[in-house]
Amino acid sequence: MSQSASEIENYHIIGHEELPPPDEVKKEFPLQGKALATVVEGHRAVKAILDGEDHRLIVVVGPCSIHNPEEALEYARRLKALADELADELLILMRVYFEKPRTSVGWEGLIYDPHLDGSHRIDHGIRIGRKLMLDIADIGLPIAIEALDLISPQYLQDLVSWTAIGARTTESPTHRKLASGISSAIGFKNNVNGDTMVAINAIRSASAPHSFISVTGQGKVAVFRTEGNPHCHLILRGGKSPNYDAESVAACEAEMKTASIRPNIMVDCSHANSGKDAARQPEVLHDIAEQINQGNGSIVGVMIESNLEEGNQPIPDDLADIRPGVSITDACIGWDLTATCLRDFAASVSGALKKRSS
Repeated sequence: MSQSASEIENYHIIGHEELPPPDEVKKEFPLQGKALATVVEGHRAVKAILDGEDHRLIVVVGPCSIHNPEEALEYARRLKALADELADELLILMRVYFEKPRTSVGWEGLIYDPHLDGSHRIDHGIRIGRKLMLDIADIGLPIAIEALDLISPQYLQDLVSWTAIGARTTESPTHRKLASGISSAIGFKNNVNGDTMVAINAIRSASAPHSFISVTGQGKVAVFRTEGNPHCHLILRGGKSPNYDAESVAACEAEMKTASIRPNIMVDCSHANSGKDAARQPEVLHDIAEQINQGNGSIVGVMIESNLEEGNQPIPDDLADIRPGVSITDACIGWDLTATCLRDFAASVSGALKKRSS
């Protein structure tokens, strides 16, 4: 039997298209002016909260995933006005998630399939995503993302003020290495089973120096060496059962202290903490407010999945049938409820946060 390298190299690859190098895309959509100031100020504010120098709470709020840039901008404009109104108590960042980790298969996000048709025009997705992020930053609203792909941060990360590592990737050694070199603060979620030690180990790893392979701004493969990221924290998102209650938070605090990690904890009001029922997020938020009012000092923020309209929808065969403002991934609460919840939350914790600062 004859032998051929084609049998063992790229055997399942059916094609490829080269992407422009990151520096080329950044030159096409440069970060400057008000957008640059927004990102820098967002970086500093988040880190000040994690360092205990700012008494406010971080709020990461927005769509489960973004599929329509125009609707995302409308959401951002509304959120900016609310962020300014509640700025004494809350540092609000918009959740701008372009990449969706799938349990099996499904739409993978705006970066990977921006036209929602399976064409996977990633070259379009990167440009659409960067332009949208610049527009949001120009509004004056800092941005939060989830780092999923190991290359895409070279195209987008300069626009980000806070980054999450998700429940499915917190255990990934490569994502821990990536986090060690990211400039923004990083939140690690507990894994899908609810194990917080996985996230604690991730924080310890990402805080240490690492070396990993990625691409430079010119698109060349290189070894990157990091000094470690000192602004990592833990996100409780539930697991087999919710873990936002006072007992679970206290247990997490104890584990972090034992590991010599500052107990900075963010609570995800969605996912397993809401029993995957978006409408229950206000209940979780109310419980967190009660804990803070009772003297909890470790909770530094919350996450909320919210959109212009409540609920979610499958991607229809005819894209013209997509309902405006409704998520095409996980269900969200609508804008009116979001604004009410955050106003109530800020008012409820205001006194307790002032005591933290004193």
